[in-house]
Amino acid sequence: MADSRPTSSRSGTYISQPTGYRAFIPASLPPDPPIDLGGPLQSLLSKADRALGRLDGSILTLPHPDLFVYMYVRKEAVLSSQIEGTQSSLNDVLAAEAKILAADAPQDVDEVVNYINAFNHGLGRLATLPVSVRLIREIHERLLAGVRGEQLSPGHIRTTQNWIGPGGCTLNQATFVPPPPHEVPRVLGELEKFIHAETDLPLLIKIGMAHAQFETIHPFLDGNGRVGRLLMTLLLCEREVLVKPVLYLSHYFKQNRQTYYDLLQSVRDRGDWEAWLTFFLEGVYQVSQQATETARLILNLREKHRDLMTEKLGRAAGNGHRTLEHLYLNPIVSVKEIQALIGTTYPAANDLVSRLTENGVLEEFTGQKRNRRFIYRAYTNLFQDA
Repeated sequence: MADSRPTSSRSGTYISQPTGYRAFIPASLPPDPPIDLGGPLQSLLSKADRALGRLDGSILTLPHPDLFVYMYVRKEAVLSSQIEGTQSSLNDVLAAEAKILAADAPQDVDEVVNYINAFNHGLGRLATLPVSVRLIREIHERLLAGVRGEQLSPGHIRTTQNWIGPGGCTLNQATFVPPPPHEVPRVLGELEKFIHAETDLPLLIKIGMAHAQFETIHPFLDGNGRVGRLLMTLLLCEREVLVKPVLYLSHYFKQNRQTYYDLLQSVRDRGDWEAWLTFFLEGVYQVSQQATETARLILNLREKHRDLMTEKLGRAAGNGHRTLEHLYLNPIVSVKEIQALIGTTYPAANDLVSRLTENGVLEEFTGQKRNRRFIYRAYTNLFQDA
């Protein structure tokens, strides 16, 4: 019950509403008293900053950084959506984008594809529009277009009360009740001002606080978690901390889901920003290290397969190399797609695909004699636990 929780005015207060429930009104950021950046938190901030810098540098060593980004965005979309209850896997998403309609494919794959589209829209808009309430609304509209939640006003700030709690719980049984609708525009506007205000706060601290505040405001009727997690990466790109959007924390949040929720709640109830920020910075550190290692593995895999093609394909090696580069953006292909890519006859393209399959680069996974599709499994496997 929200009305039995201890509160601290450092983060906000629970206010009784006319109909009897208590909703939380967040205080403006930064908190008062200020964040204690000494001791363990300072050490962890330094460690996270260094790991993030190494990740940014490792991406620049890749021949085509966007190849890494392509798959990493999809992995993040899968994990962030799974936190909200979807069942689709990375392979389901790749198959859907390749227009492979499997009878047993999860029905919620379109939600993950929407996440990818929403993120790409947000990233593209940063050139002309800063991270803002307007951009957040645009992202939200694309996130829920045509999928579960589309009836819940995509792109519009809520005008009714929402709440967080176990499935089927009522407002009075909720674990947490965000601000009432008449307060949402004001507190969301204050968050936007905080994001762009010139302060002495380290950027990672600011981003961690912005995410927690967004989740506390819960400005939409659905999709708040996914939009809030997108917000972190967009802020890193807007501030040019990363040249490419390659820091995604959903893997860490999913692994520590209950801790993630508990620490967000501890900010509201006890003003414990330091505990939340310690958790957040540890996530930045771990995920940066994992992503740096994945970038190294991609580079090694690419060189291994380039050498293999030079050794095994003879005069067809040039077309093999072109196909390999294509696979990093489109890891599921057909013979016709390879034919169009290399500009040759169908039999020649089919022969190339067969040789790549024999040498373990491609794997046929439909089991059909017609309309066969091939996957670059060694590459997609790098992201299964990335």
